[in-house]
Amino acid sequence: MWAVAALPSLWLVAAAAGEKVEVTDPFIELHTGPGRGYPVFYVAGRHEWVEIELRHTDWFLVRTEGGKEGWVNRQQIEATLTQIGTKTSFRNVLLDDYLRRRLEFGAAWGHFKSEPMLKVWMGYKFADTLALEATGGQVQGVFSGTDLWHVNLLAEPWPDWRLAPYFGVGVGRLVNFPNASLVGVTTSNARLADATVGLRYHLGDRFIARLDYTQYLAYIADNRTDQYRAVTIGLAFFF
Repeated sequence: MWAVAALPSLWLVAAAAGEKVEVTDPFIELHTGPGRGYPVFYVAGRHEWVEIELRHTDWFLVRTEGGKEGWVNRQQIEATLTQIGTKTSFRNVLLDDYLRRRLEFGAAWGHFKSEPMLKVWMGYKFADTLALEATGGQVQGVFSGTDLWHVNLLAEPWPDWRLAPYFGVGVGRLVNFPNASLVGVTTSNARLADATVGLRYHLGDRFIARLDYTQYLAYIADNRTDQYRAVTIGLAFFF
């Protein structure tokens, strides 16, 4: 049982505790720990029965009929048969974590009009297909710099897709700072509205890649509005 004690208990999940499965491949390999970096210390042959005790991500702690305990990866354990003769299968823990995510933090780089832009965001998913997201960005142009922030409501119609489109609308503020070398130009502070379309791709574990296209509308004055387009690509992690 030393292989179990080496892991924090919060990472151990009971997985069909006590279920016995029959090896149908020529063999399965038992590792000393839950990962390919741990050495193989025992091989269970075809028609041998093993009992599943615990699960750690996509690794399963099993006990052989002879009392050997070791870790087997999901690919090999799913090549076994249950006691009633059906193929063994287990839910994808990593996908479940992705679908149940609530908080997301990320950063991205791209272009605001033709000028470089950096932005960071924090999102909270309060329903399967809806999330609130707060974004802050900075644009450093040739003649001026721009700070902006906005809060968006995002809709993701197909949340269980690994590559999923999403849509959003939001409001915020835009502040433009002209370069000090320019004469007679003042800082502008404007209300901001935006609409976003994007793609989210679950890279694995707790990481997401995102591609955003955003159309901004800045209300500079009562009779003047300016439009801006931004395209960014970034990386986020979730909880």
